[in-house]
Amino acid sequence: MKHQVRAAMPKFFENWCRRFDDLFSRQVQRQSFRMYLGGLLGESDRKNLAQIANNTVDGFYNSLRHFLNNAAWDVSSLNNRRL
Repeated sequence: MKHQVRAAMPKFFENWCRRFDDLFSRQVQRQSFRMYLGGLLGESDRKNLAQIANNTVDGFYNSLRHFLNNAAWDVSSLNNRRL
């Protein structure tokens, strides 16, 4: 069942995600970040890319996989900002 819709996410989720927007050069990367993070925080028992994409409205496995494996963003910058 597709249950994660961006409009249904709490306002603080979007506000928190905005703190990282400057780390991503493209809008699609920002959207993928929100989709992946929302999937990790969601209620699904399985936390893999296929399940996250399946549970997300407009979620696509290949775009999430590309975001995590091939997109040009710096993991260490993200981790440092998180802290």
